[in-house]
Amino acid sequence: HAASPAAQESGGYGESKAAGPAGAPSPAAESAPMSGDVAKAERPGLGTEWGENRESRVSTSAFFRERPDQPFDVVKMFYNDSEGVRAMARRAGVSDFRDSSGRSTRGAVTVRLLDGSGRPLEGFTSSGNTYVVGDHGQRYIIQIKNNTGVRFEAVTTVDGLDVINGRAGAFSNRGYIINGFSTVEIDGWRRSTDTVAAFRFGRVGESYASKKGDDRHVGVIGVALFEERGASFPWNQEEVDKRHGADPFPGQFAKPPPGN
Repeated sequence: HAASPAAQESGGYGESKAAGPAGAPSPAAESAPMSGDVAKAERPGLGTEWGENRESRVSTSAFFRERPDQPFDVVKMFYNDSEGVRAMARRAGVSDFRDSSGRSTRGAVTVRLLDGSGRPLEGFTSSGNTYVVGDHGQRYIIQIKNNTGVRFEAVTTVDGLDVINGRAGAFSNRGYIINGFSTVEIDGWRRSTDTVAAFRFGRVGESYASKKGDDRHVGVIGVALFEERGASFPWNQEEVDKRHGADPFPGQFAKPPPGN
């Protein structure tokens, strides 16, 4: 295992694509306390449950962050059922559904939610926020695509809980390493180096976060992105702006080269 984040080193994981179900849900999840009084009104919409076990093998690798506790960007995505997302859409002032991909500000990374068959879930983006529609009981996957040639570390949360250790999300937690021009698919809450508990949409009261005692942050997925120390990532804002400002017709006529 790698050193602790306090030593400015993060033990990143490399994840292989999940295979089929590997067993029943965790006994810990089965014995978790039920949420509240059944007569009490439950929060509407979807949360993410601790689903069935799935095979998903990882290994550890050293990754030194350029800034240990400061990601260069955070991608945030909201999810809900169709009715809930439309309510959020009305609040955001939009009514049509378009691209449901979340992107880092420099375009370095793309984040999508896929269904169990690998198809992107429907949604839309408005005012920098991404909203995704899910269905009760549906399994989903978090896909993170690196659009650059350098490695990044992605610390990922669901409903405010870290997908690797199940604790409250924090920048100091370890993440998944995404190699240059590659894709990582996070298939569930990590139970071991070999298995995860699948992400499944369900009632808020049955969500993993609710069963752990706090459903305040149900409905949001976050990916904090960290640069690797010493890596060359030339696409800063100045260079991107310079490209956008390039004029395809800077002069009307050809001029002879110097000396002619």
